[in-house]
Amino acid sequence: MTINWEGVMPAITTKFNENDELDLLTFEKNIKAQLEAGVSGIILGGTLGEASTLTPAEKETLVKKTLEITAHRVPVIMNIAEQSTKEAIQVAKNAKAWGANGLMLLPPMRYKATDYETVVYFKEIAKSTSLPIIIYNNPVDYKIEVTIEMFEELLTECDNIEAVKDSTRDISNVTRLKNKFGDRIKILCGVDTLAFESMVAGAEGWVAGLVAAYPAETVAIYKLTKSGNIKEALRIYRWFMPLLELDISPQLVQNIKLAEVATGLGSEYVRAPRLPLRGAERERVQAIIDGAMATRPQLGEYKSL
Repeated sequence: MTINWEGVMPAITTKFNENDELDLLTFEKNIKAQLEAGVSGIILGGTLGEASTLTPAEKETLVKKTLEITAHRVPVIMNIAEQSTKEAIQVAKNAKAWGANGLMLLPPMRYKATDYETVVYFKEIAKSTSLPIIIYNNPVDYKIEVTIEMFEELLTECDNIEAVKDSTRDISNVTRLKNKFGDRIKILCGVDTLAFESMVAGAEGWVAGLVAAYPAETVAIYKLTKSGNIKEALRIYRWFMPLLELDISPQLVQNIKLAEVATGLGSEYVRAPRLPLRGAERERVQAIIDGAMATRPQLGEYKSL
């Protein structure tokens, strides 16, 4: 399946039950809500998906279940976040065998690789697979930045590296990438609180977090922005901002799962060492969610834009 790398691509949460097992019924409900809202792809096993806690068997189950639910309507993309090149290549092979349509690649985990080591890591994975790839560039959380110079080498040698999830939190990076590479690389914003600004600057899409709880509002902002209806996009975006700020937190998984409860698209169950929010922090987050639910905006027809 060809991936256009545009629109809204949810970084899906992994649903668990009270016994710490995959909750595939709730997972299916959420995926169907994403499809109904008009998302352009599904990304599995990212930070929000609690990837570091998932077993290979659970990852296989999630990929195959998502393919079943989506029925090839949108691409299914598997995240790779491993400690060694050997492990990353194996995950890439597994993902293709399971039927995934693309890969999202993080730099090496735990070890702070040099620029040279990071480029070699990405190239060896890319050359081991025919699947299209989006590079996840998040120096804030993962301490390794994929620079313009590094992208230049990667894009020259690896045709299947096609896009970047830009989480640098530097809005001008969209313009730098466009000035340097034009349409050779597609840009998807990876920071919820900069999505509108990034798309106005030329980013083709949004790898979103709060979309897990609010799929229609997220896709509406994208569609309205790209169709030029900035005023209406801003109306929804400004309402959304207190919720979007829940994504830029070490507890983003717990925050977003609590929001999923409010919209009926998930539960609070997380996998240890993560634990559900409690005390004053839970009250603070719940108050933000309650306030947003009380003022949830009416959406006009956006899907045909």
